[in-house]
Amino acid sequence: MASVVSVSDLLAPGSVAMRISGAGKRPILSVIAEMAARNSGVKAPLIFDVLIHRENAGSTGVGQGVAIPHARVPGLEKLRGVFLRLATPVEFEAVDDRPVDLVFALLAPLECGSEHLRALSRIARLMRDPELRRQVRAAPSAAAIRALLVREARPSAV
Repeated sequence: MASVVSVSDLLAPGSVAMRISGAGKRPILSVIAEMAARNSGVKAPLIFDVLIHRENAGSTGVGQGVAIPHARVPGLEKLRGVFLRLATPVEFEAVDDRPVDLVFALLAPLECGSEHLRALSRIARLMRDPELRRQVRAAPSAAAIRALLVREARPSAV
């Protein structure tokens, strides 16, 4: 019984932030870990460690100023997302060598099967939309960013 993963389920209130500053990839992943820890009950250092481990296996910078860090996290009970709009783009070793200013992290339970891949695919499709990226970069608040992401990600068949 495969369920459709919705962005509104992934992005709990308080899991979107803007004007985040960091000197590089590690500080940004640390912010993601701290935000995810608040909503998940999993300790931030553990989340940070699995994100760094995954990132060391290959950059999650997908191009066009976007990164989609993702990892399976021990102790996590359901899929979780964190979205950051950075104050200043950071080097993320992206496929197009451009710095990243939009980061949509996906965290999954260890035992999460294909639902994790479907959510990752949905996020990637969402973030490929140039108009959505423009709107997210111009949004005045974290709530406005979340509303854009949730609105744009609605399944076409409801």
